[in-house]
Amino acid sequence: MESAEKEEISVEDEAVDKSIFKDCSKIAFYRRQKQLLSKKSTYQALLDSVTIGKDSARFQIINEPAKVPLLAEVCGIEGNIFRLKINEEIPLKPRYEVPDVLTSKLTTVRLTSCPGDTGSLVLASGKGDLKCHIMANPFKVDLVSEEEVVMSINSLGQLYFEQLQIPPKQRTTKKNEEDASTDTTQENQEELGLWEEKFENFVDVKVNGPASIGLDFSLHGFEHLYGIPQHAESHQLKNTSDGDAYRLYNLDVYGYKIHDKMGIYGSVPYLLAHKLGRTLGIFWLNASETLVEIKTEPAVKYTLTQMGPVAAKQKVGSRTDVHWMSESGIIDVFLLTGPTPSDVFKQYSYLTGTQAMPPLFSLGYHQCRWNYEDEQDVKAVDAGFDEHNIPYDVMWLDIEHTEGKRYFTWDKKRFPNPKRMQDLLRSKKRKLVVISDPHIKIDPNYSVYAKAKEQGFFVRNHEGGDFEGVCWPGLSSYLDFTNPKVREWYSSLFTFSVYQGSTDILYIWNDMNEPSVFKGPEQTMQKNAIHHGNWEHRELHNIYGFYQQMATTEGLIQRSKGKERPFVLTRSFFAGSQKYGAVWTGDNTAEWSYLKISIPMLLTLSVTGISFCGADVGGFIGDPEAELLVRWYQAGAYQPFFRGHATMKTKRREPWLFGEEHTRLIREAVRERYTLLPYWYSLFYSAHVASQPVMRPLWVEFPNELETFSVEDEYMLGSALLVHPVTEPKATVVDVFLPGSSEIWYDSKTFAHWKGACTVKIPVTLDSIPVFQRGGSVVPVKTTIGRSTGCMTDSPYGLRVALSTKLC
Repeated sequence: MESAEKEEISVEDEAVDKSIFKDCSKIAFYRRQKQLLSKKSTYQALLDSVTIGKDSARFQIINEPAKVPLLAEVCGIEGNIFRLKINEEIPLKPRYEVPDVLTSKLTTVRLTSCPGDTGSLVLASGKGDLKCHIMANPFKVDLVSEEEVVMSINSLGQLYFEQLQIPPKQRTTKKNEEDASTDTTQENQEELGLWEEKFENFVDVKVNGPASIGLDFSLHGFEHLYGIPQHAESHQLKNTSDGDAYRLYNLDVYGYKIHDKMGIYGSVPYLLAHKLGRTLGIFWLNASETLVEIKTEPAVKYTLTQMGPVAAKQKVGSRTDVHWMSESGIIDVFLLTGPTPSDVFKQYSYLTGTQAMPPLFSLGYHQCRWNYEDEQDVKAVDAGFDEHNIPYDVMWLDIEHTEGKRYFTWDKKRFPNPKRMQDLLRSKKRKLVVISDPHIKIDPNYSVYAKAKEQGFFVRNHEGGDFEGVCWPGLSSYLDFTNPKVREWYSSLFTFSVYQGSTDILYIWNDMNEPSVFKGPEQTMQKNAIHHGNWEHRELHNIYGFYQQMATTEGLIQRSKGKERPFVLTRSFFAGSQKYGAVWTGDNTAEWSYLKISIPMLLTLSVTGISFCGADVGGFIGDPEAELLVRWYQAGAYQPFFRGHATMKTKRREPWLFGEEHTRLIREAVRERYTLLPYWYSLFYSAHVASQPVMRPLWVEFPNELETFSVEDEYMLGSALLVHPVTEPKATVVDVFLPGSSEIWYDSKTFAHWKGACTVKIPVTLDSIPVFQRGGSVVPVKTTIGRSTGCMTDSPYGLRVALSTKLC
């Protein structure tokens, strides 16, 4: 396998070729929906079929040409949430419904039927201020709040539902083949990818045939949408055009292209829409490949608002249409009605959980590299931080620490005494994080592989054998984390008796868990691989990494018998991953543009529930110049997850290797992070118990100020600090927007102050980054800094008090 290893490591030499990934034109279900929706086939609701039960209202929907009924279900959920599910009434076999993401059995609110127009049904939730107006022909739903239609569903007639079919070879009759998805010539069937789909040298055979779904949502009065990570794109979602949809499909994209809508490592099928006076959310619970089209229709006319002199104009009559399309599964969508940003955050966390409360050490600085060479290297780097008086908390080891990329093992030559190494770190109250990927080297003498093989714990190929693919160890099989028994077994591997050489200061990093398969289609697993329950990989691709992080987190909790909080970082994620730890933005590049794009990427993760997020400081790929590295440390110190990382072919870049002056600047940035630890901890507590993001776009704190809606080069940490990282080389001045006409803002270093609702030109040198404290706030700090968080337990606290305008 050594030659395979060397061959595959070359994958990491330079930024990836985008041609190995699909664009929309190469995605069959997208082509089908775009082509067949143009035929204007319409669905109608059969309102004489309505039944209203304790938990929901149900009714049939039918598409006239096909005569095959769908079953729709509307639920009211506690906290001003509506849920709409649409499934086949009698499918040939069950369709996949995403398990394990929703927090628990949700509390439903009884729906009541109200008088409506002929051909419509009105369902009221709770006190009746929220209503669903269901129109029969064509089928359409209006979500009404206080007599205002805020959202319409299927108003563009893009409901699309491909029923499961008997494969052509098994059919004995052509009965019911009038359905649009099968009424095609052989040539057209191939073009539309009904039963098989070709991409490069790969053929995806679909035993169930076409099974895609789609639905449109019109948001009335909204022009600003956010969410649906992960993309290296702006915080505000952009209009799409045909063939340019946002793609949600977890992929290992090394050196990803920025300002691009292609899917990268994680997928959260959830977006927020915001306008003056209202915030909404749409959560599309589907784990298969998903595409999202967005089209904003701004109003032609303007009106004066009553929001004060700053927000003098607002477009009215505007509308944004959002079209969701998924390869398979059912339509299961949650409508979060706000009305405030804070309300929407709480509604979403009620569904998927809040950010896990992290252990304090994980809020410090993390030092990583692919790879620290051996125990002596670790010892020298650790000593370097002390010698240069730079605090840090966590040393990280990448894949080379293992014996031939066999996870849960140690390279006996490089790391002969891992416990001694951990004792050294422990003596300074520091921790160790090691990597554990989902691929398992095929080696009968490797105990993890042998036991998983014996128990049938691997994903299977479509022929029934273990799925095999190439990753870092060479030929590997992949653990089926969708199986609860596999997760339970995997969790047990972290016990000290099983994971030899591990101690209670060792924590875990889950990487390559999209899953990454070097020689697979788009460098991932074939869609017709088989998981627990006989589900195809296509049904659940985007949730695979979520399950690995879940199992890892549970393993660390069990290891301490529930006494210590776990820390687990994952590259691949889904809605609800916040319950299990932290996320980072993957294999970025040491360029100014990647520093700049990291801010909107992290803001998007933050508003979609994942507060514990960060970007590799310095850029993973390439060699940053000293100025860029300093600026990245200054930015990273004010972002939730703070880790320096670099790939193996880069020059060493520990903070003291760039000259005395740059060392001083990096030291100051890191020490300021440690000064603010009490504030960071309080923000994560607020995220954990009250669902409020740690890192916030300005529109969240200032929802009634239009000027904030598109800002993405600065952000709030909690409600007290405004941070504007410097992201341009040789900058001497930065334009900082200070929001809030009634606010006062203080420079955190000079204490100079400005009134809000203005843009200020702030002079900067390499030793300064614009940070402002909001008048009327109190920020808790540590007044002395130790070499790690654990060394600061008894350090005194201080309070930074900023007077409000009322007290000045």
